[in-house]
Amino acid sequence: MDQKMVLVTGGTGFIAQHCMLALLSQGYQIRTTLRNLSREAEVRENLKTGGAEPGDLLSFVAADLGSDVGWAEAMRGCTYVIHCASSTPSGNYATQNDWNKPAVEGNLRVLRAARDAGVKRLVLTSAFGAVGCGHEPLNRPFNDNDWSNLQSDLAPYQRSKTLAEQAAWDFVKQEGNGLEMTAVNPTTVLGPALGPDYSHSIRMIKNMLEGQPGIPRLNSCFVDVRDVADLHVRAMLAPTADGERFLASAGESLWLADVARILRRRMGPSASKVSTRVLPNWLVRLGARKNPQLKAIAPLLGVNMNATSAKARARLGWKPRSAEDAIVAAAESLVRLNLLGA
Repeated sequence: MDQKMVLVTGGTGFIAQHCMLALLSQGYQIRTTLRNLSREAEVRENLKTGGAEPGDLLSFVAADLGSDVGWAEAMRGCTYVIHCASSTPSGNYATQNDWNKPAVEGNLRVLRAARDAGVKRLVLTSAFGAVGCGHEPLNRPFNDNDWSNLQSDLAPYQRSKTLAEQAAWDFVKQEGNGLEMTAVNPTTVLGPALGPDYSHSIRMIKNMLEGQPGIPRLNSCFVDVRDVADLHVRAMLAPTADGERFLASAGESLWLADVARILRRRMGPSASKVSTRVLPNWLVRLGARKNPQLKAIAPLLGVNMNATSAKARARLGWKPRSAEDAIVAAAESLVRLNLLGA
């Protein structure tokens, strides 16, 4: 087994590509999975935008979370797996199980393949959605020991991420046969886009820069994707990280109005269309009756989602950029790559 071979699942993903950049900078050989190998050139171009041209250090295998095909080949010879791939909701999911089943089964499929291939450790990209949702207001920041409350009215995405991570931990405990696992739970991930296929979080910044007429009263912590990638690599290598979860947050939470003000202050003419008008909660809830996206955020209106990454900093020596720098880096990349509408 090649001690320098790492499988990164979901190679078209925002976090996955930054994980590949972090690994390449440290000399690792990488294999990544794609649902369709026709996107190899796109991935290589995005990595080039990020400053890397890996050549033969990067290889590709066709594998889909919904099928066993390809996963044994993808795992072969790998010491580590960074599992970033996740099922992507189409927006047409009819039931909660339409969300839960692919999320849970996808994680278990990758874990089984990793165990059977003798992988040493798998780092699971989970989410803050599995940590801090569905709770009554807390008088403290959320931390790595918290789990989203499955007894509450969780949004489908948050419920599926919680169930998927819990299923992964149960598998490792009961059937892992020595496979190590660590989970990274990022808060809202920003930082530089590498191409036009970027994250939902960066789309939020894009909407603001393009003149979205007002912003809901939402609160979140933020983190730069480059620091999320760095945390994945640290979690992959640190002996004490086995069996642990690590929240990734750059600092205190911000309201979206704070984000808008940062853009106005730091982005100059590029932020001339950014509105700092906070939409009243009643108006957002009214719109949620017909708009699925607003319906998903309605339960979070006015809720403080502060979280701490003290454990990652203390245990792994992780030192993230500021939330403001992550916000500005996302905005600058949208301008630099000409990804903003007129």
